[in-house]
Amino acid sequence: QVQLVESGGGLVQPGGSLRLSCAASGSILTIASVAWYRQTPGKEREEVAELTRGGMPNYADIVKGRFTISRENTNNTVFLQMDSLKPEDTAVYYCNAQILAALGPARSTFRTYWGEGTQVTVSS
Repeated sequence: QVQLVESGGGLVQPGGSLRLSCAASGSILTIASVAWYRQTPGKEREEVAELTRGGMPNYADIVKGRFTISRENTNNTVFLQMDSLKPEDTAVYYCNAQILAALGPARSTFRTYWGEGTQVTVSS
């Protein structure tokens, strides 16, 4: 089984910074693309940042220039550095990854996994 666990959320004042982490564990063979999404009550989950399999970052316009996505392959961790935070960035942030995982001898599965989410609140 594969698990994604986010951490680093919390309460921060407008203009402040937070760094989210997402640790992937389990029978991981390869992690392809990774991404961060966020969701507020009553709204669709939206993608804010993606790191493609080739290492190319893509950002939603609303966070471009303020958020930075990165990954550390040695311990299967993805980060989201969030700077110049605004109240409208308040949301639950979710980690997403496309992972090739081992199911047993000579068996594997390639699918998308989600973390449970971490709350980010930007307020004075």
